[in-house]
Amino acid sequence: MKFINSRLAAFLLLALVSLPAVAQEIIKDTVKPRPAARPGKVKVDGVVAVVGDYVVLESDIDLAYKELQTQNIPTEGISRCEMLGKLMEDKLYAHQAIQDSIVVSDAEVNEQMDRRIDYFVEQLGSSDKMVEYFKKKDLDSFKTELFEMIKTQELTSRMQKKVIDEVEITPEEVRQFYMKFKKEEIPQFGAEMEISQIVVKPVISQEEKQKVIDRLKQIKKDVQEGSSFYSKAVLYSEDPGSKNSGGFYKINRKTAFVKEFKDTAFSLEEGEISDPVETEFGYHLIYVEKIRGQERDVRHILMSPKITPQSLKDAKEKIEKIRQRIASGAISFADAARSESDDKETRNSGGQLINPSSLGTRFELTKMDPNVYNEVSGLKNNEVSEPILDVDRRGTQTYKLYVVTNRYDEHPADYALDYTKIKELALKEKQIKTIAKWSAEKIKDAYIKVSGDYKGCKFANNWLKK
Repeated sequence: MKFINSRLAAFLLLALVSLPAVAQEIIKDTVKPRPAARPGKVKVDGVVAVVGDYVVLESDIDLAYKELQTQNIPTEGISRCEMLGKLMEDKLYAHQAIQDSIVVSDAEVNEQMDRRIDYFVEQLGSSDKMVEYFKKKDLDSFKTELFEMIKTQELTSRMQKKVIDEVEITPEEVRQFYMKFKKEEIPQFGAEMEISQIVVKPVISQEEKQKVIDRLKQIKKDVQEGSSFYSKAVLYSEDPGSKNSGGFYKINRKTAFVKEFKDTAFSLEEGEISDPVETEFGYHLIYVEKIRGQERDVRHILMSPKITPQSLKDAKEKIEKIRQRIASGAISFADAARSESDDKETRNSGGQLINPSSLGTRFELTKMDPNVYNEVSGLKNNEVSEPILDVDRRGTQTYKLYVVTNRYDEHPADYALDYTKIKELALKEKQIKTIAKWSAEKIKDAYIKVSGDYKGCKFANNWLKK
């Protein structure tokens, strides 16, 4: 959802399977063969492992392979033993999450499930083909399995986050981490660059704004007269992150939504619908569905006023004039960004882009947004790009200028120059060790059983408690 604060750091550890941001082509079925059954016996789907209150079925392993394959994630090197070990690890986290009273609501799971099913259907062509691809009896049985898998994944990720959130690292630990490397083992950091931008947004006419306001007011009236807010959100909302779930979000005061959205949501009573609320993303109609102490279940409908051809033309002319002033030396790029850019997040820093992964200013070339890389890769230092028409995932159009302010060649990690990145590596190593220690302790205390066919596996964790 675009109106979430983009400066917040991303969660450090990804779940085994997650919905990709970009559609990819389905790859061939390469599920690993199951361990051979004993002569004279037919292998049927059944329980292959038990972890606490959770079971792992043969079909769970197959489904895990299938989901990875729908995302073009190579599975050739992943054995069934390794996949089982990962699934058991997930079950262990989920089991402990329940013990620690971590809650994942059905609404949250259903939202993710709808998004995944939409993705699968888009890739495979229809819901029938999706059911056939995953080798399920019907759509309902597929949804039941997918629901449980997603819920386990959410419990797993929240339990992992709880474990690693408490991990901190000192400067001395960072120094010791770096010093342990021999000269030939020092990590290599890829080529990087620092980038600044100027953004000019087309001016939205008051007439276009009023059209959206009037449309949302009519929707509010329809809902108050008996129409479903859920259905209206599915039909009309322009927020891709919540549209399919009827505009649903669970929020509290610390949720990273823009101020205007939260202020309105927390000013409403249960069952009340707001008037249209303007934010930088458009206009919202906000409905408070349920109040639970400090948390609120809300639904919203987002609509954005449309940009006219004339306003787009005016924006291009404006940014071309800005570029001419910079090229002539009348103003620096940084000063032009401070005075002319419409991007709130980068304007005060002279247009300096912040890497959302590291929260630093450097972007590794191999990990950059391909669209941005294509625009800046050919620029010389301090050369200003031509005006670029940028269209985001919601279809919002803006004009941008880019400039590369610094370049850093591929190089061995330098303690002084690369301290922040070295600190990240050291912290991740400490988190991995913390998780490994946590898992080892919980395995000792949990009820765990592995079926005969898989007892010969060489697991990374001591699932067999030898």
